[in-house]
Order: sequence, then C-alpha cells, then structure tokens
Amino acid sequence: MSLEHRNYIGGDWKESSSGTTFEVVNPANTSELVGCYQASTSDDTEEAIAAAVAQNSWESTSPVQRGEFLSTVARKLDERKQSATKTLVREEGKTRAEASGEVQRAIDIFEYYAQKTRDLGGTVKAPSGGRSKLYTKREPLGTVGLITPWNYPIAIPAWKIAPALATGNTFVLKPASAAPGPARILFECLDEAEVPDGVANMVTGAGSSVGTPLTTNSDIDAVSFTGSTAVGTAVAQSAAEDLTRVQCEMGGKNPTVVMPSADPKEAAEILGAGAFGTTGQSCTAASRAIVHEDVYDEFVDAIVEYAAGIEIGPGLENPDMGPHVNRDELHSTLEYVDIGIEEGAILETGGQELTEGVHADGLYIKPAVFSGVDNEMRIAQEEIFGPVLAVIEAEDFEHALGLANDVEYGLSASIVTQDYTEANEFVDRIEAGVAKVNEKTTGLELHVPFGGYKNSSTNTYREQGDAGIDFFTSVKTVYENY
Repeated sequence: MSLEHRNYIGGDWKESSSGTTFEVVNPANTSELVGCYQASTSDDTEEAIAAAVAQNSWESTSPVQRGEFLSTVARKLDERKQSATKTLVREEGKTRAEASGEVQRAIDIFEYYAQKTRDLGGTVKAPSGGRSKLYTKREPLGTVGLITPWNYPIAIPAWKIAPALATGNTFVLKPASAAPGPARILFECLDEAEVPDGVANMVTGAGSSVGTPLTTNSDIDAVSFTGSTAVGTAVAQSAAEDLTRVQCEMGGKNPTVVMPSADPKEAAEILGAGAFGTTGQSCTAASRAIVHEDVYDEFVDAIVEYAAGIEIGPGLENPDMGPHVNRDELHSTLEYVDIGIEEGAILETGGQELTEGVHADGLYIKPAVFSGVDNEMRIAQEEIFGPVLAVIEAEDFEHALGLANDVEYGLSASIVTQDYTEANEFVDRIEAGVAKVNEKTTGLELHVPFGGYKNSSTNTYREQGDAGIDFFTSVKTVYENY
C-alpha cells in the first residue's frame, strides 16, 4: 500500500503543483513513517476553489437526496472504522479507545445531518394583508472554506462537512498537517459514495499556502475554522475584509470548580478524565481545578494519586494516555512545566519526559499536577494543550466563580457539587459557552450547539446541531401576493 497520498480536487486525486510532499510520523514511534502528503501551493488551493465554484448541480439536488448521500458516506465510513481508527492513532497519538470513539462520532454526525435534511426549510408567518403569503426559505451560501485542527482530525472535519453538504454547499477542506490521514479516509468515503465532481475538495499543506487563500479568495462565501486563538483571530480579520461570513472556535483555559459538598475522590476522577484524557490535547480539556479550601488538601491527594496511576504508552496498545502529537507540542508542554516551577507553584507529580523502554522512541510525558497555584500565574492563564493541571485554592463559592471567570477564554467549564443552588448559580454566571454540572469539561453531544465566549470564539455562529444548519445557510424572506 502506497504511503503517498494526494489532494482531492474536482473529483480527482491529484499531486500538488509543488511536486513535493511532507511526512507524518507515528508519535508513539517517531522512526515510523505513517504517510506522505502533498505540500500544496496557493495555486492548488485556487484550483480547488475554482472546482467548487464551478459545481452548480449540488444546490439543486433535493435535500432528501443529499440526506441519502450523507447516509451512504456514514455507511462507507462505518465499513472503514477499524482502519480509520488505526490511522488516527498512528498519526495523532490517541489511544485506540479514544480514536474509535472519535471515528464513531464522525459516523453519527453524518447520520444526524442526513436526517436533518428532511427538516430543511423555512417558517410561515401571518401577513398583514389578505390574499398574500409571508414566509422564509433557507438557501446555501455557495462555496465554503473549512480549516480543521489535528487534535480531532476526523470528528471536526465531519461536523463541518456534513452540515455544509446537507444544506447544498460546495467546500474546500484544509486539514491540519500533523494528522491529515483521517480526513483523507473520509474523502475516500465521499469519493466511493460518488460525490459529484467539485462538491468536495481537500488540499493539504501549510497554512500560508493553503489556509490563506481560503480566507482571502472572493469566491469563498464563508470560512469555518477550528484552532488556536492567535490563528483564528487572523482568519477572522482576513475574512472580514470582504465581509465573508466567518465562524472560529479557538482556545480554552477551562476550569472545574470543586465545592465542599463534593466527594474529593469523585471530583478527582471527573477532573482527571477531563484534564488528562486525549493527553490534554483538547480545547475543552480541564486545565484549572478551583477547589474550596475545606476539601483542597484531600482533593490534591486524590488527583495526585489519579495522575500517578495513569498508564502511558502507544495508543494501539490502548493505555490510559498516549503520546503528544509531535515534538513541538511535547516541548511546549515541558516548557510550561518549567514555567510553573519557576513561578513558584508546587509540582506534586509528573511533568517529566519519558524516554526509556516502551517510551524510548515516542513523545511521552507524565501527566503533571501543580498545587499552590495563583490564578495570575501563566500556567493558570495560558492554554497549555497538554496534560498539565493547575490546582487553585478558593475561599468560597463567590471566590471560586471569580477565579473561574478571570481568564481571557470562555469555552467549557464545570462544577462538582451536591448543592442545587450552587449548581444553578454556576450555570447562570459562568462565562463559558459550555457549562456542566458534575461532569468533566470534555465531551460533547452532537445535536446541541457548541462554541465559546470571549477569546474562545468569534462569537458569531455556533457549530453542531441546528446551529450547523444556521451557519451554512442564508435566510430569504418572501412576500407573495396573489
């Protein structure tokens, strides 16, 4: 089987005009080459955009037919679930269980939007005069640019692609270079399902040559981006120059508040899963535990025990935690561990790179827990994107809530409490797009909106559920006299 993979443009698998490729290696064994992908140029991206714009039959296809197509894609992906899971593990580093769950989520997303096509339409309103009609209708935007990250390399493309297709749009996808393989498998499913030429296009490569044209080309009618706040802000600013519709979901510094009524061990299990699952490489990962002083010491002991007991290894062996996706991400996490120590926080456990035995050829770190953290420290304010948890002491509920809101981000937040009043006060007053009670900050249902507040989002449109339909359509109001 060839390790070199091509772009998908206008219904054909094509090499880049650059004539060069880039390599993706297994983060569990960096000497293992997983695949070579096209190092595409801006010309390749422009070709893909032109192919998408030239396609004019998808919009006129009935919504029910588009739904049947999405169901076919879901079935094709289900047939490839095992290979897609393995590819995701070998490129991104997730454990087998995490990767399998992500692939299943992508399948479910396509099935969900397949059914949603039957609900596409508008609303009928009562007109002011007689012998007239007043109603709305939804129309596709046209051609959209989709830019997706490496940490959920098949789920996030799915939750952008499926609603875009369901509503009659054509698109160009730029997957992240660190793990483009799962998106490539998804395109193989689209191709096998006989997607019309030009409807779906994928171009791999650097953001400067592939991502930039998707935000600056006047033929792009909307841009949906998921990634860092710095890049997302630049994407939004670039798209805004042409008044292009934009949706950016970005970083997070997510808190979990632990109150005295909570069982410290149960709270540690909730927080540990949210902080260290997917190696902490999730925008919704818990990176701050804000703990009431009455249970602070017990919680620290419990979360240290939890972190120290995590089994770390190659994802295909299905440990508790896999490696970082690449060396840059690992070094960034290790740097933040050093920063925490320099700032005066107490490193209770972990934070060391693992370099021996089964870990010798991979990009591993022991999950780190810091206590004695002040909310002004960098490890309490900046997104780390690795398995590092800062534990902060709070005097009471009001103090804890203030600490939780005292960051530039507002993506996901949770509280662990048995006090009904505290739970509802938290939900009402937390500055986050996702609020949870007695749950980890990670994990999302696919049929409800997802998005953040403050610097976690452009605060324009949400993703998933009905919100996904909203972003990819325009509403036309019709006045009809007869």
